Parts: sequence; structure tokens; C-alpha cells
Amino acid sequence: MASLTMGSLSKPASNKLSVVTSSSSLSTGAHASNFLQISKVEKNVSLQFQRRGYKNHFGQSLHEPFTLQQLDEEKFKLNAASTNNPQFDATHDLIKPTESVISFLEVLYRFIRPYAAVGTVLSVASMSLLTVEKLSDFSPLFFMKVLQALVGGMFMQMYVCGFNQICDIELDKVNKPSLPLAAGELSMKTAITVSALSAIMSLSIGWIVGSPALFWGFVGWFVVGTAYSANVLPWLRWKRFPFTAAFYMLIARALVVPIGYYLHMQKSIHGGSTLLSRPILFAVGMLSAFSVSTIFFKDIPDIEGDQMHGIKSLAIKLGEKRMFWICIWILEIAYVAAAFVGATSSITWSKYVTVISHLAMALILWVRAKSVDLKNMEAVQSMYMFLWQLFYAEYGFISLVR
Repeated sequence: MASLTMGSLSKPASNKLSVVTSSSSLSTGAHASNFLQISKVEKNVSLQFQRRGYKNHFGQSLHEPFTLQQLDEEKFKLNAASTNNPQFDATHDLIKPTESVISFLEVLYRFIRPYAAVGTVLSVASMSLLTVEKLSDFSPLFFMKVLQALVGGMFMQMYVCGFNQICDIELDKVNKPSLPLAAGELSMKTAITVSALSAIMSLSIGWIVGSPALFWGFVGWFVVGTAYSANVLPWLRWKRFPFTAAFYMLIARALVVPIGYYLHMQKSIHGGSTLLSRPILFAVGMLSAFSVSTIFFKDIPDIEGDQMHGIKSLAIKLGEKRMFWICIWILEIAYVAAAFVGATSSITWSKYVTVISHLAMALILWVRAKSVDLKNMEAVQSMYMFLWQLFYAEYGFISLVR
């Protein structure tokens, strides 16, 4: 029979319990000894508790023998009373999981590429506002339909950005080492899980709300977003070639997806839809100009990594300076064309807003472009983000065209 001997309880401050080995059976003569003993003899286990007289944390003398349950209760009391010890601070222990959640959300925020996510939010808002004809259109139904498009669009945006980082992890270690996956802040398993769930959620929302325009818009975005990054078939990985990369951006930012938002909102509010209205044609034209300009400009600061991985971007073929000014001129021409279109509007306030805003944006863009040092890649990257800011502003101007 095996029995274990537990040593004496020392002061409550130490809370130490020593273990020794002895050969004896369970004994009830606990008062004869000054320590707590568990003896081990053969294969049977017996427990013998003995105590040493001491005062507990509250100054009370303890002379009675402890059972195992009493011992645990007394240790709990002592631990609970030790409020000055961080080891027993419940608030301190809860901070760590809270910090972990906040840290993960911050990584997820960078994983979705914030500038692109903002573009998605503004795209939904702009296309929704284009369908408004009178103040009574701002109904609970209107806002519910906006929310459907917004949530579904954000999930698909997370899939597209996440899938791109999964496929480009080695490339991003050169071009964008601060991205969560390339920096090792996010595991590949987590990135795949988040991206897959995001795609499923987006398509499910489009299907459940019963909006064909929204559903097929998300399907189109999923297809071109996958084709842009995937490298599993020879005809995929569209980002390797300038015109397929531009086609992806046109589908995602100017054609299928924005038009899907527009038709979703128009049918929900007015019961019908048309693609030949002046505002939607203006929107498609301006969004197309920005889509082409930003997708080509993006390759300028990425030249080094693209060359290493065999990506034949226009920036590599034409050179940094020429590509830079092509992108700027695309937008300048679009701004001037927008001003002319605005001047033909029959609605006075829309006419003045469209003309003045686009001429002002053209001037701001030109002044900013002239100040960029093309040999400084940080300055070029800053200019790229400035183009996105102009893109954001254009979403606002589009919603005012009538």
C-alpha cells in the first residue's frame, strides 16, 4: 500500500507545502506530529494530515487538524486576502486577454488595407445617394438596404485583400514588409481562415437579402479578385500583366460592383432600375479614370519587388517618370471632362458644384504632382495615397451630379 507524506504548513505568506516519503498507513494520531505527512507504501495510498500551530492571515490561532477540503478553503482565503500581490489581482489577469483581442483587431484592420476599405464604404454611400430623388427616399428601407450592401462589400473587400496577401507573401516581404502576414504578425492559417469566411459571408449576404444585382456584383468581384492574385493556372495572376490588372480594377471599382450597388438600391427604393441615367454614366466614367490611374500608379513604388518576381508592370516597361505622368494626365483629362459635363446640367446647384469642384481638384493634383521627387520612393508612395484621397473626394462629388 502506497501512501504520500505532505510536509508542514509554514506561514501563510509562503504557502509552501513540502512532500516527503515515508512508510505508514493512514493514522488518526495527528496531534503527535508537527508536520503533514503522506506516506507511500507498496501500491496503496493513505493520507495523514498533521499540523503545526500557527496564526493565519487574520491573526487567529489554528490548532485543529486539517482535512484536504479545509486546507484548500484556507488557501483560498489567504490568496483572496493577498490583494497587494499582482499574482492574485483578477483585474490584472483580465487585462492580458483583453489586450490580445485588441491587438488581433488592430492586425485585422491592417490586413483589410484601410485605404481600400474606406473606398468600399464610400462607393456604397455614393451609389446609394445617386438613387435618391426626394427627401422621402431616406426611409428605414433605404438605410437597411445600404447596410446590406455595406456589410457584404466589406466582407468581400477583406477576402480580396486577404487572398492577395496570401498569394503575395514573398513579394510583400520586399515591397510591403509592414503588412501583417509578411511581418509575421498573422499566421498563414489565420489569414486563410479569415479570407475564406469573409468570402462566404459576403456571398451569403447577397443571396439571403434576395438582391440579384448585389449577389452577382459580389460574385464578379470574387472572380476577378481571385484571378488578380491566384497563381495556380497559367491564365491567372492578372497582376502580372498591365491590362488584366487594369481590367480587375475596372470591374471592382468602376463597373460591376458599383453598378451592383446602384441597381440594388434603385430597385429596392423605386421598384425598377435603369443604367442610362446621366448620373450613373458620369460615375462610371470618373471611377474608370481613377481605377486605371491608381492601378498603374501602384506599380511605381513596387518596381524592385516586381522585377524580382517576374511581374511585367507598365512601370517597369515605361519607366518611373513616364508612368507617373501618364497616371497624372489620365486624371487631369477626366477632371476637365467632368467640368464640361457638369456645365451642361439643367440643375443650377449641381452645375456649379460639379464644375468648380473638378477644376479645383485638377489644380490641386497638378501642384502636388509637380512637387514629387521621383527618386524618393517614400514620396512616390505618399503621392499614391494622395490619389486615393482624391478618389474618396470624387465619390462625394459623384453623388451630387444630377
